[in-house]
Amino acid sequence: MNVNILYVDDEPHNLSAFKATYRRLYNVFTAESADEGRIILDKEEIHIIITDQRMPKTTGVEFLASILEKHPDPIRMILTGYTDIDAVIDAINKGQVYRYIQKPWMEADLKINIEKAYEIYMLRKENRDLTAKLLLANQQLEFLLRQNLLS
Repeated sequence: MNVNILYVDDEPHNLSAFKATYRRLYNVFTAESADEGRIILDKEEIHIIITDQRMPKTTGVEFLASILEKHPDPIRMILTGYTDIDAVIDAINKGQVYRYIQKPWMEADLKINIEKAYEIYMLRKENRDLTAKLLLANQQLEFLLRQNLLS
């Protein structure tokens, strides 16, 4: 499994701990800010984005909402040490968040959530690919039908 994960958190020790825990399983990219995260998203094909909710310049939800149009494909998760029901609702509605996970994370639980998120990513990709093939097949059939009607 060659999964590319972007983890955005303003606390360097969280980034280090995440990378140390998961670097053997996944390709882990880390960013200390939303701006750094955007740069990585522009350069790399990221499958899963995990972000802290509370950061100095922006929230995780605001970051995820801001990248939705340009980067709609990655599956989104929020890690936070705080429970705020309004933030959870915002995360789901504005940031299209797949999971809202409490800090400190449980290594095995987060691994399962990452694997499920990647599965969803791949299913959505397969769905897009099949839809494109179906559209092409329909266009070809319409062309052949028009040719038969004209002859």
